[in-house]
Order: sequence, then structure tokens, then C-alpha cells
Amino acid sequence: MCIMVNYLSQDWSAFKMDQRECLQEQVREAYQQSRPLQVQGAGTKSFYGRKTADAEPLLLREHQGIVDYEPSELFVTLRAGTSLQTLQEQLAEAGQMLPFEPPFFGAEATIGGTLACGFSGPRRPYAGSARDYVLGVHMLNGLGESLRFGGQVMKNVAGYDVSRLLVGSLGTLGVLLEVTLKVLPRPERELTLVHDTDMATAIVRMNQWAGQPLPLSASAWDGSHLYLRLSGTEKAVAAAQSKIGGAVLDENDGILFWKNLREHRHVFFQGTAALWRLAVAPATPPLALPGQTLIEWGGGQRWLRGQRDATALQALAAEHGGHATLFRGGDRSEEVFQPLPPALFALHQRLKNAFDPHGILNPGRLYAAL
Repeated sequence: MCIMVNYLSQDWSAFKMDQRECLQEQVREAYQQSRPLQVQGAGTKSFYGRKTADAEPLLLREHQGIVDYEPSELFVTLRAGTSLQTLQEQLAEAGQMLPFEPPFFGAEATIGGTLACGFSGPRRPYAGSARDYVLGVHMLNGLGESLRFGGQVMKNVAGYDVSRLLVGSLGTLGVLLEVTLKVLPRPERELTLVHDTDMATAIVRMNQWAGQPLPLSASAWDGSHLYLRLSGTEKAVAAAQSKIGGAVLDENDGILFWKNLREHRHVFFQGTAALWRLAVAPATPPLALPGQTLIEWGGGQRWLRGQRDATALQALAAEHGGHATLFRGGDRSEEVFQPLPPALFALHQRLKNAFDPHGILNPGRLYAAL
């Protein structure tokens, strides 16, 4: 096992090199001994995915820092252990943002954990997902080999799809060391509108307005109210407000609403009951399910609480072009993600074998057989 140097008395860049080499040595040793590793940042998303057997932790929290940031070129390169808070503060100083609006689920959340889980926030259906903004990565595979894919600008993204492949893989394919992300300017104005409506009407309206040239950046139905966020220039937001109508939420209340929704602090998410996430075609009408439903992403993301029949939920989601996930709580020793068709699962297995031949990286976190 390698020992970290005392960075208070060393050159900072040298310390970062020693950290990377230390992580690489740990992975190499684990590979040689076929010893499983639990890849971990700050642990704020440990609730997600399957519960796996005990494994030696591979800690990336201290592998942090922004390596390169060019506001004029709209990209940032940073180490996987860098906190989302640090990154967002740096971007805000330049009037920029992460377009996929990722949830933190904890103050210490890191960019590596966010990408490993593939999490995106309320802006996702209108601006794109986390995967869409990954330009390049530096990673370790399961043999401890250092690999680079992609680049810093769109025209230099050889290996682009490999970079995106790591997003949502829950650390089962490789250890993310550095990532380059595309960033965008923050909107000039944001405004939240509220409509009293039922679920069926809310779904229809969300889809109708999404098909029009309106500056929508978020939408949600909480059981009785439809919330719509507009983002853009003053003129564009004012024109859309006139067209859509509805009550105007106070600016601070609007910011707080979307933050609480993103971080699962909304009253719907309170309690310890199992939380299910259904991804379906946005125009899917109300599903015949007991209990309250919270809807996001223009109708495409639907949240349910409580014990459910996983097979029945998965079949229902598949019937409407999607999938069901046990997002938090419940029995996590079983499969929590929608079973894959045999041909697609075989492809996942081949990818796992190619990147991690001894299966030492987060084994079983995604699926039991991976």
C-alpha cells in the first residue's frame, strides 16, 4: 500500500502526481491479487445501486482540484474528487454553469460520483444529460492502466463515446481520475410559473409547451400544481410568460423550489419508504398506480414511494418505452435496475471484461453478474 506525502510541505502539483500514482498502485495490486475495490468519493451517493459485499475502499476524495478552466472556450477540466460546490462557485464567478444541473445529495458531493451515477437535475430534458457534456476523461481500468479518451473541445473528441460510456456505470468499468466538461453561460433571467391542475392536464400541457419555441428549463407536477421554469433573455422569458400564463412564484421561492426538488428535500421525498423512479415516454398518460406520484422532466420522470412489485413496475415502464429503478431504500441485495435484454446484457459483460477482466471494480454494484 502506498503512503500519501505531506502536501503541506511539498509542491502541490507533485502531490497530485503522487496521489494519482498511489491510486494506480492500489488498483494494480488489487488486480494482481483479484481483490475487489470499492471506488468512493465523498460517499454522498452510496444509497444508489445494489448493496455489495465488503471491499477495500479506493478513496478519491482527496484527488481534487480544477486543472484547466477556459471560460471563453466553454470547458473545464478537473479531478474526480473535486466537490460540486467548488466547481459551481468557480463557474458562477465567470457567469457559467453545468447545464445538466446535477443534484448534490450531500454537501461534500464530488463530480466523479455525480458522473459515475449519471445524475442530472430539472434542466435535463431541455438542456441535455450529464453524459452529453462529457468531452474527455482520464481513467484507470481494472488492470491499473492509465487511459485517456476524448479531448477538451468538440472537434478533438477521439474516443468520445468511451468517455460517455463511464457516465452511469457506477465505477464498474474504471476509476475516473479527471474529466473535461462542456459548460454554458448562465441565463439572463429565470422565472417560475404555477398552474393549479390535475395530472392528466399537467402532462398534456408539459408536452404541448415543450414542442413550441419556448425557453423552458424545468417542469414538475407535485400532486396538485404544475411548475414551469423559464430561462433565457428578459425578452424571451417575458414573451413565454405571456403565452403560458399562470401565477408567478417569487424569485427566491422559485429558486428554493427547484433546489428542494433537485435535492429530494421536497415534502414528497420525506420519510424512509422505498423510492422508485420510472422513466417513460413524456406523453405517457397517468399510470394506474396506487399512492401519490411526482412528475418531472416534461412527463418523462415519475417518482413513486413505498413497497412495490418490482416485476410489475418494470413491465409497466417497459410498456411505455422506459424502465423502472429502485432509486433509494428497499431491498438492495436484489437487482435494483431494470433487467437488460440478453443481447444487451452480453454487451455489458464484454465491456466489463475488456475494462476490468478480474471484476475488481465495484463488483455487483450495477448488476449482480457484473
